[in-house]
Amino acid sequence: MHPSNTVRSPEAERQLSPLGAASLLSRARILQRAALGGTTRPLLRGKNLGLLCEAQSDEAQALFRLAAEELGAHVAVMRSSLSASSPLQEVQHTARMLGKLYEAVECQGLDPGLVQRIAEHAGVPVFDGAAMKAHAADQLSELLGEATSRADNRRFILQALLLESIG
Repeated sequence: MHPSNTVRSPEAERQLSPLGAASLLSRARILQRAALGGTTRPLLRGKNLGLLCEAQSDEAQALFRLAAEELGAHVAVMRSSLSASSPLQEVQHTARMLGKLYEAVECQGLDPGLVQRIAEHAGVPVFDGAAMKAHAADQLSELLGEATSRADNRRFILQALLLESIG
């Protein structure tokens, strides 16, 4: 079971324990083998994920959607009207609503302090740019080898992260 207010920020992922990194890599390798064998299963079927972002559609948003949807999840993309200076009550209300609608929320391009405040009140896992190239998951993807492309390896690591958090 996951903690109800998990924030997977780049800083937190850099401090991932060796056991945590090994667990993610192990799960990602299983997903990689399944994809190579054509046996990918919809392990997140029926799950709803939110993608809260400020920018127009980009590579990180596409990666998050592909990773989640390939596992059977539904992803809703929302533009954020919140900022670091938003009143605490507005952030709390929005976070609680996100927690009622989604099993997890990926935040991209938002202030890290704002993401932390959302995570404190959402009651579901909240990720801080898990699909972005600057995230530590990107470095873990290098360890999956060359059997699949770097882009696919990033997807497998992201899928492993989602499965560990909500699967």
